[in-house]
Amino acid sequence: MTASQARPTSIRIFLADGTPEGLRIVEKSNWTGRAVVVNRSQLEGALKRSEMTQPGVYVLTGLTDDGAAKLYVGEADALGERIKQHVAGKEFWTRVIAFTSTNEGLNKASVRYLEARLLGLAKIANQWAVDNSAYPSPPPLNEADSADAEWFLAEMLVIFPLLGIDAFESASSQAKEISTDPVTPSLTLYLDERGAKGTAREVTDGFVVLKGSLARAEETASIHNYMREQRQTLKARGVLTPQDGALVFTQDFRFSSPSTAAGVLVGGASNGRIAWKDASGKTLKAIQEERLEKL
Repeated sequence: MTASQARPTSIRIFLADGTPEGLRIVEKSNWTGRAVVVNRSQLEGALKRSEMTQPGVYVLTGLTDDGAAKLYVGEADALGERIKQHVAGKEFWTRVIAFTSTNEGLNKASVRYLEARLLGLAKIANQWAVDNSAYPSPPPLNEADSADAEWFLAEMLVIFPLLGIDAFESASSQAKEISTDPVTPSLTLYLDERGAKGTAREVTDGFVVLKGSLARAEETASIHNYMREQRQTLKARGVLTPQDGALVFTQDFRFSSPSTAAGVLVGGASNGRIAWKDASGKTLKAIQEERLEKL
């Protein structure tokens, strides 16, 4: 669902143990789904809940060795039993988000369908590293069951960003959205410094560098380890590839901030609010300050 299509909705996050970092139950108005969110260190308490005895689909999240976001998508007839197997079987993850139905609306075929669709979306988006070794095709469902599964998936995709997971949304889809808000209209920005030439757009939850942007192949001596690792990760996943002595973006890619995007492009520290400018040369900093003055 794009920003222009979004409708007001109510999402409730219940703190089951009274702490924001602990076990959380997420529900959405007019939806039969429910998400159980828990850190790996507190998994024992979550496994006692009735939701974990039901069929569902789940996502394990954590970091790669070089600090990039990573996930694993799975499905199970009994969520708790399957997730317990990952305690010994997978080291990277620190949190699990498990989705099930409050009205027994999910079965083996539907959770396999949801697993396959999530993996397909993550592969297309190529925003996070994926731990799965296989990308199964969705199992065949009749028309009614397929429509129900797609509805369930759409609601899941609304909840994931609230939990800090943007792995399933393509940066391209966000970059192409046209904002109708007169205060913060869509804006194309440019970077041209130290041999890097980039084009980008602000989006609601980050900053998208557009396909074809050129990053410096060289890195400064003072580049932070985080920035170096970001560049290495993007090269390893094919987001950045060598071209005529530079590194070209092979896809739109969403960064958490304009400074991270600028740093990856120039191969060193960069203040993105100054480095990114509109077609007239006005900096992002000046543009943001002007917006605030209009409020």
